[in-house]
Amino acid sequence: MTEIEEFYGKLCELVGKENVLRDEKLSAHVTFRIGGPADYFVTPHTCEEVAAVIHTCREAGKDWYILGNGSNLLVSDRGYRGVIIQLFKNFNEITVEDFVVTAQAGAQNAVLARRALEAGLAGYEFAAGIPGTVGGAVVMNAGAYGGEMKDVLTEVTVLDEHQRLRVLRAEELELGYRTSIIAKKGYVVLQARLRLHPGDPAQIRERMNELRDQRVSKQPLEYPSAGSTFKRPEGYFAGKLIMDAGLRGFSVGDAQVSEKHCGFVINRGNATAADVDALMQEVIRRVREQFGVTLEPEVKRLGE
Repeated sequence: MTEIEEFYGKLCELVGKENVLRDEKLSAHVTFRIGGPADYFVTPHTCEEVAAVIHTCREAGKDWYILGNGSNLLVSDRGYRGVIIQLFKNFNEITVEDFVVTAQAGAQNAVLARRALEAGLAGYEFAAGIPGTVGGAVVMNAGAYGGEMKDVLTEVTVLDEHQRLRVLRAEELELGYRTSIIAKKGYVVLQARLRLHPGDPAQIRERMNELRDQRVSKQPLEYPSAGSTFKRPEGYFAGKLIMDAGLRGFSVGDAQVSEKHCGFVINRGNATAADVDALMQEVIRRVREQFGVTLEPEVKRLGE
C-alpha cells in the first residue's frame, strides 16, 4: 500500500469513507465560486473526530485547513495540496437554554439568528445576514450594523496548538476589529456559547427584516463574492476610497469591483483566482497612489 492510500485509509477509518472526498473542487464550497481541487475534503461530525483528523495530518506531514461555508475565502485556481476539514453541515448543532445559546462551529449565523427569534431572544439580529458560520464569526469577531460577536460571546471551546481542548472565556479572546487570539494563535473553534436577552419576537423579526433589506439594497448579493474585500482603514471607508479612485465597475476578466458597492469584488460568472488577485493588486495600487492609504485585504487566501 502506498503512503497516499494508507493516509486515505486512516481518514476513512476516522470519519467514515462517505465523509472523505478526494480531488474535490473547492469552487463548490466557497461563496466566491472560485478555486481548484483539494487533495482531501473531510467532514467530521464530532470534536473528537476533528482532533483525530488534525493529529493524523500532523503525523503524516500533511497541511490542513479548517473551512466553514467559505464565505471569506479566495482559493487558488490550482487548489489546495492538503486536507480541507469542513465544519459545516455535519457540525452545526444549536441548543437554547434560558438566555444561553450554544452552537457548534459549523452552525450558520442566519440559522442561529432564526433560532434565537423563535426563542424570543434578542441580541443576534446584527448577524442574521452575515453569510458565514459561527466559528468563522468568532475567529474574526464578525460584526455588522452596530453589533459584534464580542457583544454576545461568553465562552468558546477550541483546540489549541497542542490539540488540547480548551474553554476560553470571552475576556480571554482579545476580540478586536476583525481579529482575536484565536486567529493569532491558530486555534480551531469547535463551539461557542452566547448570552442573549429576552425580546419581543415581532420587534426582533422587524429588525432582522430591516437589516436584510439594507443588505439587499446596498450589497451585490446577486453575484458570488467573498463579502467585503478589504478591511476598513482607520479613518476611512474602503468602498468610498475605491469609488473615489474611479474604480467602480473596474474589471479583470470576470472579476469586477461591484457597481453597487465598491467594497465588494464580485465574480460575474467565470472569474479565476488570478483575475481577482490582479484586480485587488490594481485597486490597492491606485488607492495608495491617489490617497496615500494602503488597503489591507479582508479576504483570506488559500492554496498555491
